[in-house]
Amino acid sequence: MAASPPKLLILFCLLHLLSPSKSESFIGVNYGQVANNLPPPSATAKLLQSTAIQKVRLYGADPEIIKALANTGIGIIIGAANGDIPALASDPNFAKNWISANVLPYPSSKIILITVGNEVLTSGDRNLMTQLLPAMQNVQNALNGASLGGKVKVSTVHSMAVLRQSEPPSSGSFDPSFGDLMKGILAFNGATASPFTINPYPYFAFRGDPRPETLSFCLFLPNQGRYDPNTKINYMNMFDAQLDAIRSALNAMGGNNVEIVVAETGWPYKGDADEVGASVDNARAYNGNLIKHLRSMVGTPLMPGKSVDTYLFALYDENLKPGPTSERSFGLFKPDLSTTYDVGLSKSSNQAPETPVPAPVTPGTAPVSPAPKAKTTSWCVPKPGVSEPQLQANLDYACGHGADCRPIQPGGSCFEPNTLQSHTAYAMNMFYQATGRNPLSCDFSQTATISSNNPSYSGCVYPA
Repeated sequence: MAASPPKLLILFCLLHLLSPSKSESFIGVNYGQVANNLPPPSATAKLLQSTAIQKVRLYGADPEIIKALANTGIGIIIGAANGDIPALASDPNFAKNWISANVLPYPSSKIILITVGNEVLTSGDRNLMTQLLPAMQNVQNALNGASLGGKVKVSTVHSMAVLRQSEPPSSGSFDPSFGDLMKGILAFNGATASPFTINPYPYFAFRGDPRPETLSFCLFLPNQGRYDPNTKINYMNMFDAQLDAIRSALNAMGGNNVEIVVAETGWPYKGDADEVGASVDNARAYNGNLIKHLRSMVGTPLMPGKSVDTYLFALYDENLKPGPTSERSFGLFKPDLSTTYDVGLSKSSNQAPETPVPAPVTPGTAPVSPAPKAKTTSWCVPKPGVSEPQLQANLDYACGHGADCRPIQPGGSCFEPNTLQSHTAYAMNMFYQATGRNPLSCDFSQTATISSNNPSYSGCVYPA
């Protein structure tokens, strides 16, 4: 018999996917303002209400934006700048005045989190690093004094560089040079039930290792995966691997009960000639498949059954940002409120559109064509001798990435025989058919094969 808990998890995922499209609390977006061509906040508020985006992160506390989002139900993260940290740390009255100016005037706006500083621990400014925790504590005390301590949380945003080690994910650990500073922040997070906010960017991981197999791993596309020998988990995408490395680091430092929030993640749709991977196809694949992954509610291997709150970067391009072209090319929407490319965020659609299997594209060069589709009738089935843990991983992956797994749920036409082998074979084939019978979609860490023999049996039809 196949294990019951995974089936219940998959059934929950399917019910979620099949429910009417609506706002989803785990999908947020970053709203940067380093631009001179952005639409008015009122227009942006209407745009957000037409999407599944339920939360917005601001880098400051723009009053017009906060007021525009009043009574929308959209959660808001506001930020205190790095430059405010010394005053917040040294003067409790400054913190009280900051709360009075940026939170108290907006009782109808749903401010849920204040981030004190951005990537401070990896800034190299030792004075600022030591002032960070006192600043967070004073902001928290000011909220408590205003009777908002249980409603608005306080945290700070970290880069992935806070890790000394991230591979394999189970060995994730914080850089010991942060030592007591990180321990103090985690103790604060634990005591106030505030999240550990992090900026994972698989795009930058790919930039450091621009191989085709790395691209597939980063874009949630079929790949061989990356095996963690300590947990015997085969990771199928970089996003999960990065989050579980953070989870392992938190657990190792006593932060087992601290929740993770993804403050930023995204992929640029355009870049300079030397910015490999920055393309519309890759950006659509990453963001679209990430949204599918979040909607599946599969979670990560170390945090299963739920989706981490994730803020996509970014709502709009910021045309005044310095640096390479990619820095100005992350926007999901254009200033005229049209989409840069479709990732399925509209409330009229609960599914991200099907995405191609792109090859690494260097701006200015022609993309490589994907592998040809099988031209004859064919099915994707497990190879003989595949282990049960790998079968379960294949089942979870297929059902969490667009395969219609309803027929293998209780009462479905393919539920019997109720075995892991049978259910996985059906799900793998559905994933293969749903992605256009691309041979790359029948790999599953080299545990699958394409067959010309129809595996259908009495009452259960395997589509082809």
